[in-house]
Amino acid sequence: MAKVVHEANIKELELFNKGKVREIYSFQNDKLLIVTSDRISAFDVIMGQGIPEKGKVLTKIANFWFKKFESIIKNHIISTDPVNDFPELKPFENVIEGRSIVVHKCQPLPIEAIVRGYLAGSGLKEYEKYGTVCGISLPEGLVNSSKLPEPIFTPSTKAEQGFHDENISFEKMKEIIDPELAEKVKNVSLELYKAGNEYAATKGIIIADTKFEFGLLNGELILIDEVLTPDSSRFWPADEYAEGKNQKSFDKQYLRDYLQGLVDEGKWNKSAPAPELPDEVTETTSKKYNEVLNRLL
Repeated sequence: MAKVVHEANIKELELFNKGKVREIYSFQNDKLLIVTSDRISAFDVIMGQGIPEKGKVLTKIANFWFKKFESIIKNHIISTDPVNDFPELKPFENVIEGRSIVVHKCQPLPIEAIVRGYLAGSGLKEYEKYGTVCGISLPEGLVNSSKLPEPIFTPSTKAEQGFHDENISFEKMKEIIDPELAEKVKNVSLELYKAGNEYAATKGIIIADTKFEFGLLNGELILIDEVLTPDSSRFWPADEYAEGKNQKSFDKQYLRDYLQGLVDEGKWNKSAPAPELPDEVTETTSKKYNEVLNRLL
């Protein structure tokens, strides 16, 4: 089995931030080194076991989309090959090679830009109760995994680690950030989702929904964080798609389903500490991440 990098732990650099999956280090004053580990989270809890090769897969996929979307919006990337572009990072090659990027330090927006093209997850639960998704009215008669008439933009707050993001209305988003900027984020998010889904369709993949993150660099809106990865999106195999049921997926839904089974059996309560994952679960999850990489690229 491939080596699992659970944490970069580069003590020689200043840790700027640590997320569920990434360590971010301050670098050369105006830059950041982002290292994507093999950690995985579900239900906002970080699992004790990592997923082999996951960090490298996420990095390759995100870098592919960042490049593909440059004609739509600029991004934060300075280098996708930090080890060779910055000699001072060479000593850390064993933990950053293939799983890191150097980016501009910018001002992240305090919202997550979510686009939904299909009815799934929390959106399905809300629709079944109220006929809406994040307050947006939808036609009657939709079922599990139905394709929406048009993709919808459903922003959320960006919660601190250990807390849940909160879905908010677009009107609320315009109270949190400048209304004109909010309109631009909405329009760009929908454009990115449509372009991504059109490309993925040629590879036999449906992107059911996703989240984007944005920042400001010298006052200009740019795309940051990760883009259309199995961590930030639902990927479904198009040849097996059928509405009215849960779909097979290339993302971490497989892991969520396994964990939900433990919850249903009373063996876990969706709180830390996470249950220990069997090798079969980590290996199968790794295969699903690699499959979406191989299909897309």
